[in-house]
Amino acid sequence: MLEREQAKELSQQVLSRCGNDAAELVLTYKEHALTRFANNGIHQNVSEQNLTLYLRLLLGKRQGTASTNRSDPDALDDLIARARTNAAASPEEPGLLGLADPADYVGIESFDHPTALNEPDYRAERVGIVCQLAREKGFNASGAFSTGSTATSVANSNDLFAYHSISEADFQTTVMTDDSSGRAQASSWKVADLDAEAIGREAIQKADRGQEPREVEPGNYTVILDPYVTEDLLDMLNLYGMGGQTVLDGRSWMNDRLGDQVMSSQVSIWDDGLDSAGFPMPFDAGGTPKQKVEIITEGVAKSPVYDHPTAHKAGTISTGHALPPYLPAFVRSIGPLGFNLFMAPGETNLEEMIKSTQKGLYITRFWYTRLVHPRDCIVTGMTRDGVFMVENGEIAYPVKNLRFTQSYLDALANVESVGRETRLLKSEYGSFGKCVPALKLHAFNFTGVTV
Repeated sequence: MLEREQAKELSQQVLSRCGNDAAELVLTYKEHALTRFANNGIHQNVSEQNLTLYLRLLLGKRQGTASTNRSDPDALDDLIARARTNAAASPEEPGLLGLADPADYVGIESFDHPTALNEPDYRAERVGIVCQLAREKGFNASGAFSTGSTATSVANSNDLFAYHSISEADFQTTVMTDDSSGRAQASSWKVADLDAEAIGREAIQKADRGQEPREVEPGNYTVILDPYVTEDLLDMLNLYGMGGQTVLDGRSWMNDRLGDQVMSSQVSIWDDGLDSAGFPMPFDAGGTPKQKVEIITEGVAKSPVYDHPTAHKAGTISTGHALPPYLPAFVRSIGPLGFNLFMAPGETNLEEMIKSTQKGLYITRFWYTRLVHPRDCIVTGMTRDGVFMVENGEIAYPVKNLRFTQSYLDALANVESVGRETRLLKSEYGSFGKCVPALKLHAFNFTGVTV
């Protein structure tokens, strides 16, 4: 792991080479390992150590960026030269703001040595248990078990320096039969929190129960949703409306709704980078301290999240949500996003939701969801890895996958009950965490049957 003083020394080397030019450096050091399995056996074990430096250099109202994963003196000089060339070739930005000033950061416990230093044998043993359980049923298990750590620092020519390290673990598996599948996942910054056998049994049970699915008519159904579905609801609402840029652009579902009751009073959503129940991070990519942001409180739309530029345009202050430079371009183009999202738990559990349902569908996962209309967060997608008809308070039979087109905003206005337990799930885009419960909605619109 790259320690704080090492990160600070390397950052100072880069900034001192920038001369009188204003500059900002984001440094990440990752040590990640991954064990993949398919066909009930491990087929890949890889590990990665990578140091990356992302430099942003300002020349008046112009800015340029460059990156490198080398740290020798020649590479640092080349990094600065490329950033300066890019800045000189870029158009002026009249609204370009200066760099952040030094700040105080909250220390958060989020580094677990057994997770950061996890060995392949540990992951292989647990993967082997899941594969054996699937093999005994005649099923086929695949998935991945990842562990590791990331150190991140932000430094700039205003003498700002911030550093944070975090460990990460994620186990996910999909189990398949000839005509069904089941999936399960759990994440944490402590590998000991992940019960691989329980995760495997969850996926196996769904696959087993899902065999010989029947076709049902599309239409509006009461639905019980696993946390994996709730994660998708939160993910799409985040990408297409929880950030200040989408609100400023007039393309957010929050536009014209701030202060209004937009969801059930049972729904509260917030982002908190200082909560160790997620994947905490005390500052953003510009070095601004994170703030807890109440996005939805008892169904009322409260506030989007902001970075420094969007907060300036909106006449408010940054909440510390500037995106890290290593994210894909299509994500960065959206503007500030929630990184550590939470949905408040309720007072029931999945079994009670099923027992209270006269007729409805139990949905375990959504797949291939895509935005149709941003202002109402209308999304189209399909079910996957287990759909079940619920009749008279019991799971009656498995159902073939369905396609839907539905406003996620309206869906969360239809909440009947919220699960008392939450599950932390790590995003495929990095250390984005969502801590989510199961949900029961009294209406959700399905438009067709998938083939």
